[in-house]
Amino acid sequence: MDITKTAAVVTGAASGLGEATARHFAKMGAQVTLLDRDVARGRSIAAEIGGHFAETDVTNEASVQAAMETAADRMGNITAAINCAGIAIAVKTVGRDGPHPLDAFQRTIDVNLVGTFNVARLAAAQMQSNAPDDDGARGVIINTASIAAFDGQKGQIAYAASKGGVAGLCLPMARDLASQGIRVMTIAPGIFMTPMLAGLGEDVQAQLAADVPCPARLGDPAEFAQLAAFIVGAGYLNGEVIRIDGALRMR
Repeated sequence: MDITKTAAVVTGAASGLGEATARHFAKMGAQVTLLDRDVARGRSIAAEIGGHFAETDVTNEASVQAAMETAADRMGNITAAINCAGIAIAVKTVGRDGPHPLDAFQRTIDVNLVGTFNVARLAAAQMQSNAPDDDGARGVIINTASIAAFDGQKGQIAYAASKGGVAGLCLPMARDLASQGIRVMTIAPGIFMTPMLAGLGEDVQAQLAADVPCPARLGDPAEFAQLAAFIVGAGYLNGEVIRIDGALRMR
């Protein structure tokens, strides 16, 4: 797929990895519709990059369906969907205050896993009506897992479970959608400088960066965005999870 002819929807696009992806895609010449719950910032970024915005709750079927219809109407179609919306909590299975609150676990699964699937399935429904290119391709879906899917740490039970689910749905979804010419890929980021980490303080950030073998620093969201754009253009990439983590293995 030609990035300059891509019409992309990006969830979680008002900050972090999603914002970086929306900005990079627009810079590369793609049409972009930003999906997020943060209306003020989402609209501001969309206006800045010449994109579109649709207020979206990824856990809500009607909200995502409306966003897809809006995006398709404004861009003409949808050929790429990049799922970056997600939340993270730090709670042990049993801690000083008792067992892990069930509602917090369910909420994490709902946003990170169910929300990802909700967006992917509805984006695919839009993509299937696209005219195929010479490769038979109609679109590409890129989901965001995490190295926590494979190397989950203490206090990450909900987050790791949710991201493990995202990694697990990659291959079967790719197989499901192959006959329709829709590829499915997943990116598993390591420790990136996102708003969740920005508030931890420079000392903590330095400690986290020191654990990364090479380069010994936190990931730049722009690097995630570059990988997402590469996936769009590399038509033979399908059904795989790509780690982008500086060779970090959490232990």
